[in-house]
Amino acid sequence: MFELPTNKEYVIAPLSLAILSTVLMLFSLGYYLDFDRTAIANGEVWRVLTGQFTHSNWYHLLLNILGIVFIWLLHAEYTTIKKYWVNVGLLGAFTGLTIWFFAPNIVVYTGLSGLLHGLIVWGALEDIKRKLTTGYLLLIGVWAKVLWEQYAGASADVAMLIDSRVAIEAHLFGAIGGVLLAIIYSTKQKSQLRPS
Repeated sequence: MFELPTNKEYVIAPLSLAILSTVLMLFSLGYYLDFDRTAIANGEVWRVLTGQFTHSNWYHLLLNILGIVFIWLLHAEYTTIKKYWVNVGLLGAFTGLTIWFFAPNIVVYTGLSGLLHGLIVWGALEDIKRKLTTGYLLLIGVWAKVLWEQYAGASADVAMLIDSRVAIEAHLFGAIGGVLLAIIYSTKQKSQLRPS
């Protein structure tokens, strides 16, 4: 029987991520925090990271909160509060930096979707490490979605709903970040197991 990961160690971090994003939306702080290429070029470098936590509208936020819940249901047990926020920080920074360097067509970017793709990919690779078949299915599904988006473009319906361009590049960069995160953890684990 499937049990919800309701231990507070598993709930606090995703809940706090959802609350943080909601508070930023409530107080309309996107003006100061959105990934904005011009503002970043003028020295507001924090936007590379903070833009991940702002949203274009309430529908956009709701879609991302559903993503947080989905990841919590699938992979909550793989993280502590600290590890969750380290993962979010690393994937958020990686997504923002790769948008900055490799997607000059994105002038303004908001939302968690890039780093959420990274968390899903990282979690799927953790499943695979634990010999869970679902990890392979999830990994194939995420990469099929990401690659299809690169080929066919973003959903016009989603773009209309969130009143913004869907940054499919961020999905790709986030997914790549998830793979790199898994490699970092795996390398770190192997080096700790090596006798000194």
